[in-house]
Amino acid sequence: MKEINQNIPGILEKHKRIAVVGLSDNPARPSHGVARAMQMSGYQVIPVNPMVEEALGEKSYASLLDVPGEIDLVDIFRLPEHVDEIVDQAIQKGAKAVWMQLGVINNAAAQKALQSGLEVVMDRCWKIEYLKHYA
Repeated sequence: MKEINQNIPGILEKHKRIAVVGLSDNPARPSHGVARAMQMSGYQVIPVNPMVEEALGEKSYASLLDVPGEIDLVDIFRLPEHVDEIVDQAIQKGAKAVWMQLGVINNAAAQKALQSGLEVVMDRCWKIEYLKHYA
């Protein structure tokens, strides 16, 4: 069975369509900076935040289930207590991986995702990991 934080370079390499849950339209917020780095690195960013109409020039969706088409990776910028529902939606949507940002730790949700066949990264910053492997 897959493990948490296994094969981060492979995850970065193959998952190019990323739904960023909790993406803010405020440039001062970490979610905005990380998602902008994703865009600048050639990834397709899909904002998921019911409080935002648009972020980084892209339409924002209220939930993962509202996003049209497939999602490769779900990047989570939410408190740990919200992760269970997000993982459930990621599984339902057919996402291939979930990434819980630095400080976001929910072991039960991570195990559920792994058991459903998703790759899981937890308590890691996407931007830091990208720079570590590709800069």
